Amino acid sequence: MEQVISTQHNSGRTRVRPPQIISRLDAFLVKHLDESLQLSQLCDATGVSERSLRNACHAVCGTSPKRYLTRRRLEAVRDALAQADPEQATVTRIATEFGFFELGRFAGMYCSVFGERPSETLRGAAPGTATAA
Repeated sequence: MEQVISTQHNSGRTRVRPPQIISRLDAFLVKHLDESLQLSQLCDATGVSERSLRNACHAVCGTSPKRYLTRRRLEAVRDALAQADPEQATVTRIATEFGFFELGRFAGMYCSVFGERPSETLRGAAPGTATAA
């Protein structure tokens, strides 16, 4: 169970700390990475305003909520590719399961974040080895 660390403001409202907000966000994302999520849904799930969510993401993660969500989805795809059977699975199927439908853009983001192509991860190739995609 999440430890509640908060402070009372003069207005009587409880202020949620940025690490708590990100913890709530992560708990929500684990269950919803395959869905198209709007910022308002993330705010509802964390129980904070859009401004508070943006501030927490920048303070804890160094990025915006949307980029954080994209990064988490990319990590989920990478995990799925690494665990998949290359004879049975395809990059396209796994990427689209996590909401990536612009496959060229997905492959570019994936390569810039992880230093290898999605097909290399699927085949279990080490980064930097030349294989056909």
